[in-house]
Amino acid sequence: MPVGVLILKLHLPGCASLKEKRRRIKPLRHRLQREFNVSVAEIGALDAWQQAVLGCAVISNDAAHAHRVLQNVLGWVEKHWHDGWVESHRVELI
Repeated sequence: MPVGVLILKLHLPGCASLKEKRRRIKPLRHRLQREFNVSVAEIGALDAWQQAVLGCAVISNDAAHAHRVLQNVLGWVEKHWHDGWVESHRVELI
């Protein structure tokens, strides 16, 4: 059973507090969970105001499907999320 993991390093320009950062990240997390049926958590840069690291995970019976879902998540974030941008990303299949 393949597990796919997407690590997104995000830049949030203009964030002046951790409260503002959480307010900008929370809707993104919920949208990804709802739209793509993936698990999402903030996993890094927890004390940085203008950076966030999100981990997205999906379990599937097909590695190609898991990879496709994560590529769709990445594409959606790059195209539709306007509170910042993706600095880097990494996809792993376990």
